[in-house]
This record gives sequence, structure tokens and C-alpha cells, in this order.
Amino acid sequence: MLAGLVAITPAAGFVGYMNAVVIALIGGICCYFVINYIKGKLNYNDALDAFGIHGVGGVVGALLTGVFQSHHINGDVVNGLLLGGGFLPIVNQFIAVAITIVFSGVMTYIIAKVISKFSELGTDTVEEAHGLDYVVHGERAYFSGELNKLNKRK
Repeated sequence: MLAGLVAITPAAGFVGYMNAVVIALIGGICCYFVINYIKGKLNYNDALDAFGIHGVGGVVGALLTGVFQSHHINGDVVNGLLLGGGFLPIVNQFIAVAITIVFSGVMTYIIAKVISKFSELGTDTVEEAHGLDYVVHGERAYFSGELNKLNKRK
């Protein structure tokens, strides 16, 4: 449901109700696929699936805005592809998405570089085995099988 809400957010105010449902469903399916298949294949660390939901959902929703946007819903936009507006709305959305991705990537890199001068950006294997709930707060949110394996090695 969250992935569907993220996907429809870029199109809010530009599409009708049924098109909003379609965008939410497509966005949800895309996010599910990325979180459950692509994340495992690429082996990237995203414990909260922020990229899989917000990154992918936002991109999918932004691109689909160009497909479903309606002049009848918002008089300031031309119709999207499915309503006879051609490919220009999709091209515009694609350019906006590309600029946003580049800007976000560059700024994240700069911010991470600055922070890395003062603090570690990741966790070591012992912290990961104990879990950050325990390391930071001194509490366990759930039992980690990794901690059990670590204790057996000692």
C-alpha cells in the first residue's frame, strides 16, 4: 500500500481516480519486484527498502504521470499519452526524473563524504551481528540468529 501511495504522489492533482488506482497498482508491482528480486541480485544494503519503495515508486509514478495526466483534472497541463497528448509529457517527465536522480546522487555523495570525515558511515560485523537496536539503545527488538553464531565462534 505504501508503494502505491508513493507512486501516485507525483501524479496527485493531474489524474483522475481510476487512473490513480492504476498508477498505484503498477507502482506497487514495480516496487515489489525491485525489493524482492533486484535487491537480492544486486546485493545492496537497504534495510528499510527506502530505495525500493520511495526511489522506484517515485520514478514509476513520475513517468506514469506523463501517461495518465488529464487536462480535465488540471487545466494547466496537456493530456498525457493515453488521452491523446502524445509522447511530450512522458519525455518531460523523463527529463525531470533524470535531473532529480543526478542531483540527488551528487548531493548524497557530497553529504556522505563530509560526514565520513567525522564519523563512520557503516557498521562493522560485530555491530551488525548484535543489531543496531542493541548497540545504540541497549535493547533487543528481536533475536538475531547472527548473534548466536557470533557467540559460538568466541
